[in-house]
Amino acid sequence: MIWFLFEPDYIKHLEQLVRQNIVSGQPKTQKPWEKIFIVTEGIFSMEGSITNLPGIIAIKKKYKIYLYVDEAHSVGALGPKGRGVFDYYNCNPKDVDILMGTFSKSFGSAGGYIAGSKVLIDYLRVNSHASCYATSMAPPVAQIVITSMSMIMGKEHGEEGRKRIIQLASNVKYFRRKLKALGCVVYGNDDSPVIPMLVYMIAKVGATVREFNKFNIATVGVGFPATPLLEGRIRFCMSAALSKEQLDEVIIIYYM
Repeated sequence: MIWFLFEPDYIKHLEQLVRQNIVSGQPKTQKPWEKIFIVTEGIFSMEGSITNLPGIIAIKKKYKIYLYVDEAHSVGALGPKGRGVFDYYNCNPKDVDILMGTFSKSFGSAGGYIAGSKVLIDYLRVNSHASCYATSMAPPVAQIVITSMSMIMGKEHGEEGRKRIIQLASNVKYFRRKLKALGCVVYGNDDSPVIPMLVYMIAKVGATVREFNKFNIATVGVGFPATPLLEGRIRFCMSAALSKEQLDEVIIIYYM
């Protein structure tokens, strides 16, 4: 049984769903569920919201169920050490059963990973279709991941990794504040590097993206069915490589 969490008051709602399904069992047979999973993202990619991980872990422990966390948008970009949503809340990664992430964003490479217990990983290596039939990661791709991870951890290039984490956090707060000052409706947490700005009408999504492209500004347009019909949006993804002057240029172009 899997739930994807989007509601603002989802922790209370989640616990109600867990209790209901433990008591009622499967809809057709009323037999007990063999396993109940909570599935959540670290940062919701279309909302820019940071999941309430401590609240979810508390429910997991209380009802002895399983937890799957997708860190695709948070690993390398969130927390004082850049280790993702667990670092952001200072939670123990051992409290999650399956932890998934990607190497295509913060690490600038390709592929991804699944972390978990030795029993789980051994099972996936033997039974996973991708593991059994796919080719191994190319050495240059793997080296990019290792170098990026070592930099974030401070094992290579001195303080460069820490500086980038701090710069990214500063860019996120600065750009969000600037957009809100213009009267834009911006979703998500103030610390989230995923910054969705509402344009509402789906017809405006493509037009806005094309206008930004004229000035060599890359944005992501998102509309229905990935969002509600009347909540089309432009998604900005912050980078530590951007300067405040570049962010100001985006604001000026948008204001024009």
